[in-house]
Amino acid sequence: MALSLVAGYSYSLLGKGFSISNSLHNNNSHHARDATYIKRAAEIADSSSGFTSPHPNFGCVLVTPSGKVAGEGYLYAQGTRPAEVQAVEAAGPWSKGATAYLNMEPGDCHGDHTAASALVQAKVTRVVVGMRHPLKHLQGNAIRALRSEGLQVDVLGEDLQSKIIEEARKSCLVVNTPLIYRATSQVPFSFLKYAITADGKIAASSGHAAWITSKESRARVFELRGRSDAVIVGGNTVRRDNPRLTARHGGAHMPLRVVMTKSLDLPDEANLWDVSDVPTMVVTQRGARKSFQKILASKGVEVVEFDILNPRDVMEYFHDRGYLSIMWECGGRLAASAISDGVIHKVYAFLAPKIIGGTNAQSPVGELGMVEMTQAFDLLDVCYEQIGPDMLMSGSLQPIPDPTPIIPSENETLAIDPTVNPYEPSIIFFYKTWDPYGAFSNFSAHSIKMPEENGGNVTWSSVEHYYQASKFMGVSDSGAKDCIGKIISAKSPEEAAKVGRSMQRLHPNLVRADWEDVKIDVMYSGLRCKFSSYPYLKSMLLATSGSVLVEASPHDLFWGGGREGEGLNYLGRLLMRLRSEFLGESSTSSESTCLAL
Repeated sequence: MALSLVAGYSYSLLGKGFSISNSLHNNNSHHARDATYIKRAAEIADSSSGFTSPHPNFGCVLVTPSGKVAGEGYLYAQGTRPAEVQAVEAAGPWSKGATAYLNMEPGDCHGDHTAASALVQAKVTRVVVGMRHPLKHLQGNAIRALRSEGLQVDVLGEDLQSKIIEEARKSCLVVNTPLIYRATSQVPFSFLKYAITADGKIAASSGHAAWITSKESRARVFELRGRSDAVIVGGNTVRRDNPRLTARHGGAHMPLRVVMTKSLDLPDEANLWDVSDVPTMVVTQRGARKSFQKILASKGVEVVEFDILNPRDVMEYFHDRGYLSIMWECGGRLAASAISDGVIHKVYAFLAPKIIGGTNAQSPVGELGMVEMTQAFDLLDVCYEQIGPDMLMSGSLQPIPDPTPIIPSENETLAIDPTVNPYEPSIIFFYKTWDPYGAFSNFSAHSIKMPEENGGNVTWSSVEHYYQASKFMGVSDSGAKDCIGKIISAKSPEEAAKVGRSMQRLHPNLVRADWEDVKIDVMYSGLRCKFSSYPYLKSMLLATSGSVLVEASPHDLFWGGGREGEGLNYLGRLLMRLRSEFLGESSTSSESTCLAL
């Protein structure tokens, strides 16, 4: 897809009669060429949006000194083959002496330097990076690593400013806008979508709203959903429209469906309560309709209570869950509340060439307390696109934050105030693989070799792959073997988890009878294998000695610590047990050495 789905920009460089060679012929300057290929890297990076979420979008383009595109690649998901590796393989011998264009600095972390190593080994001589990595603990790491290997590394816009450079850099910001918002604002990137008639109505006076826009516009909405981690509606939307909120264009990520309601005044039967294919969460005020909460839980719907329900707190909670992009498809009252709380960053307005009238017909945004037009919010970077008979207008309520603000370094901060400590020495939290201690997660992209019953070994892409497949091991049913096969072929730990959990929920008869008794031991054996196989991970774990390790998932009350420490934190416990065993082994080894001397 073009980048217009993300932020209203379209950089389709190879279509519509545009050719890179023509562009370079018109402007042969060095920075114009860099800008052109960086835009291309951003465009192909967008190819992965919505397939496995959340993860950053990376693209790589290898260009020979003569200006020929020798190879391209994009990262499908965190832990899969890096874009740089794919581009080098596609380019073959043409990689030598080529320039690599990356929309964003690689996220090489936790000892995984595959992306940078691929460029070094292919004898690429120059790397142009569209933007530094927005996450602080990763920012600059890959750039320094490449420069230490003798490669020339240029970061777009840091040595030269021009309009064409700024446009190229903006394409890089756009394709990773959700990650940038997470890094700088501590809330996910959120956008409001609505469909209106030419006279500004989202429904008739009766409340009927199906369908305002065309089939083509609805297909675009499905695509937008497929790029989101969650889609939010209010209670009125559930009662009035009974939506499904799926991404029905096929092949894309299926977002979590979220209902925000203070009263929990919702119907007993609704399409959203069918969680066989797509999960649903209801967020509500603490204490609301406890009996109905139990009914929802029995259907598999997750219920999360807040002391005071408001969009800001919900978004901060979703940030803690690791979400990057949230789509709001709610009514006017909830939309106004979200805008007032400052959590809506972009608007997609689908305008249909219809007039329905009605003094009581609803508008897309409720009361904001404004009395003069001068108080109105101005949309930025407005873009218009014809979709079938409809018009899509998109614009930002807030500019994309600067992912690399100028702030004092850690050493400068300590010089000003020696009492400031950027890290908590007694408790170490980890959750998502991009966290500083993300390698501790069972979702980290570290493959393990585990023994088979027949005496051989099986390589698993991650501990999570192994854990999910273990649910079905030893079951004499072809369905169980199919489950294991699907998990093995899952391209990422997130997909493996989705397959395993779905199969466990839909086909509990395929799960081994002793699973609840052995699942902790299964996880521990996978973790021990991982940390034993990678010396740097073992050193990382041992370096936390004296600290409490907490898996900071706010919703997993078994493996994680929960929102307020109410979780059992079994993953953290297993890691501390493993750390203790490693330390004991090290101590025994040292004593043996001393005795030998």
